Amino acid sequence: MATSTEPPSDSPAASPDAALLEALKAGEPGAFEQLVRTHGGRLLAVTRRLLSNEEDARDAVQEAFLNAYRGIQRFEGGSLLSTWLHRIAVNAALMKLRSRRRRPEESLDHLLPAFNENGHFVERFESRTEGAEAEVARAEEQAIVRAAIDELPEHYRTVLLLRDIEGIASTEVAEQLGITPNAVKLRLHRARQALRTLVAPRLGRTAR
Repeated sequence: MATSTEPPSDSPAASPDAALLEALKAGEPGAFEQLVRTHGGRLLAVTRRLLSNEEDARDAVQEAFLNAYRGIQRFEGGSLLSTWLHRIAVNAALMKLRSRRRRPEESLDHLLPAFNENGHFVERFESRTEGAEAEVARAEEQAIVRAAIDELPEHYRTVLLLRDIEGIASTEVAEQLGITPNAVKLRLHRARQALRTLVAPRLGRTAR
């Protein structure tokens, strides 16, 4: 029996972007405009999450597309075009963050779990039977979580967004931020704890 030579449907070569990538590399008229139309909205959502500033977010997207245009000939198609663009947009947003005036790292201590005099953990809010992931997944709670994330100090918010929202590996986040993987893990842990403290009362939990 003859075997099919067609690539798997989830491979980069079989993606809807394959023809677009070929057109971009060939310099076909309208290809770059199609790229912007197809992926601009998603990239803007990414930069908005990271920058929390509309003007900066749009500037980062423009920079991302400019970098993509300059580097399209070097893109070998080892990943999806959308994945490649996502990485470029994240890097552009992080460059924006670095260019902002450096500020002292803000404290999260008031949002972290408390311990009593015997060293036992003190839960600030009553726990609900549903898991935290199920709560966050609910559409009506997403706005609450989003607002709480925006309240986190920038150093912690950035790590939380890159790891938990953008799904970037800790090692890559560490490289992008210029910190160690252990520092990424520590910031992520503290950011999650702080986020829980912020979100809990807004989701209807009552303080003990």
